[in-house]
Amino acid sequence: ASCTQGGCQRLDLSGNTRNWFLTESPDCYTNLICKGQRRLLNISNTEVYKNAHHSLGSFCFQSPQLFKKKTASLQISSVEQLPQRFSAWNIQSIRSFRTSPSFQAVPFPFFWIIVKPIQKLLAILLGRSIRNWWKALPPNKRELFKESARKNKWKILLGVSSLGVLFVVFYFTHLEETPITGRPRLLVFGKEHFREMSEIEYVMRMEEFESKILPETDARHQVVEAVFGHLSESNEDIPQISALKWVIHVVDEPGVNAFVLPNGQVFVFTGLLNAVSDLHQLSFILAHEIAHAVLEHAAEKASLVHFLDFLSLIFLTMIWAICPRDSLAVIGQWIQSKLKEFMFDRPYSRTLEAEADKVGLQFAAKACMDVRASSVFWQQMELAEAIQGQPRLPEWLSTHPSHENRAEHLDRLIPEALKIRESCNCPSLSGPDPRLIFKLNMQHLLELSKGRETPNSTKQDLSNPKLDFPHI
Repeated sequence: ASCTQGGCQRLDLSGNTRNWFLTESPDCYTNLICKGQRRLLNISNTEVYKNAHHSLGSFCFQSPQLFKKKTASLQISSVEQLPQRFSAWNIQSIRSFRTSPSFQAVPFPFFWIIVKPIQKLLAILLGRSIRNWWKALPPNKRELFKESARKNKWKILLGVSSLGVLFVVFYFTHLEETPITGRPRLLVFGKEHFREMSEIEYVMRMEEFESKILPETDARHQVVEAVFGHLSESNEDIPQISALKWVIHVVDEPGVNAFVLPNGQVFVFTGLLNAVSDLHQLSFILAHEIAHAVLEHAAEKASLVHFLDFLSLIFLTMIWAICPRDSLAVIGQWIQSKLKEFMFDRPYSRTLEAEADKVGLQFAAKACMDVRASSVFWQQMELAEAIQGQPRLPEWLSTHPSHENRAEHLDRLIPEALKIRESCNCPSLSGPDPRLIFKLNMQHLLELSKGRETPNSTKQDLSNPKLDFPHI
């Protein structure tokens, strides 16, 4: 049913909002409610308990516009208990979750690709030439040059200031408002140009994943297509969403990853489907990726990097001119690049991720999903990495917020998202809060872990668990 505000589509939730799991077999789409499928989305060693459906009911889409073409219905069997060894999260395949590709979703404009290294080389040669020229000057000419610089210091200062003013003017004349959030941001490259470049990126991705893309008849593809279709229909009042033709590609890769190109091409790895516990979590991740495309984060990040790279050319020239030896200049250049990376590039990337989380949560709320499951997903990811014994790197070293901070940030946004959900006339959320269920499960796990400690040990090492997770 259509929402009276904001063009929302209603997704009817019948049953409790506990841990829900997707099914894998295509046969379940015809007899979904009657058959209690026990396999999950290619998740090994995961049980869906036979009495779960009977005791807690079922969860299905009741939006005929969304599923009339593709599927009769989707079955989700509810589970009151944690699967043994957290197999539903497929911990063995989890390394470091990123809902964006390791590099930007689209390549930089070709001209920039060619010119950027040439600009850096010219800056190095110019700086080195200035240094050699200065060394070759006789002492008396050096003194004359210094004296001339002291006499014309105001002219030199005026020239440097004028150059700085030009950069400031360029920056403020290229500011635009971000869609939806209204945040001012620098945008150097045209959005249309970036969409054209994304077509090239799309061809590259298709060649890369040519043999790994699942057919449309695969159940996993149908699930992603159905969830994504519902999200896009529920937010069709957003011009950037309704204007694009979204195309789904499910890639048979173990990595926990998903990304959307600016031209609407969606890539979801099966590793992500193995990591999510329910449709609510999957919807939030897909909504997060839609937000990246709607907010044009790829063009924004490329614009900032291009602007900073151009500024760094000045400092690069100065480094090679001032440093007495090439070895010191190389070290200075490396320090400059790392300062730019950790002071500007990575913090800005984390800001864009947080913004995509906020807007994606709003998209999921308008689709009547249980937005509370969003923070549970990141808690699961944090726990899975802890069980794997992966080292915890400081957040400032990453381009993404830490799982813990991400969950806390979403928890602060959930009350507002619930109001949006209510304004769309969504059915009330029944059952306990999934965040509470996760917390109670973890408390019980820790208690059981302490009870099974060996007499010679005082602390259970979660990175090498020796016991099954309990049925709670």
